[in-house]
Amino acid sequence: MSSITIRAATSADLDRITDIYADAVTNGTASYELEPPSRAEMGQRFDSLIAGGFPYLVAEKDGIVLGYAYAGAFRPRPAYRFVVEDSVYVAPEAKGQGVGLKLMQGLIEAAKAAGFRQVIAVIGDGRPDSASVRLHEKLGFRHSGRLEGSGYKHGRWLDTVFMQLPINDGALIPPDINSLPEQKFRSQNK
Repeated sequence: MSSITIRAATSADLDRITDIYADAVTNGTASYELEPPSRAEMGQRFDSLIAGGFPYLVAEKDGIVLGYAYAGAFRPRPAYRFVVEDSVYVAPEAKGQGVGLKLMQGLIEAAKAAGFRQVIAVIGDGRPDSASVRLHEKLGFRHSGRLEGSGYKHGRWLDTVFMQLPINDGALIPPDINSLPEQKFRSQNK
């Protein structure tokens, strides 16, 4: 029996990534998008994240992508440059098999290696029993806020939950001047 492999996503994975996200948009409440984006739009999002140096991973088993996760800018203002927002989506047939956990573990390690200091989860439909909330709790994220009734999808109001994981000593020490976020900032402000 083969195991799940976590690896960097490539553009060759985008058809499958698009399908996985389309299911999440159509049938789930984790994303507040109401219509699934096209393959072209997903490609533009992917290219933008890769160009920014952000980690983008897939989980693969027997040559089939079972899920994906990426970290992107939390907000565009430069003071937020050390904070990333995570996203993780798992194919319907792979849910409950530890795919999300493996993806998030890989994503957290990649964010650490790049020198980020905080990973923020913005969880749509953040009920305490939701799979995403439980996954983030298992990984050590702490609850840091709730926006009640902030989304309306599938005929109901949804709360958005914010969870936060400090990495690389979080806000306890000054930023590393050699980190990816600091290097990008310095190169943009020359």
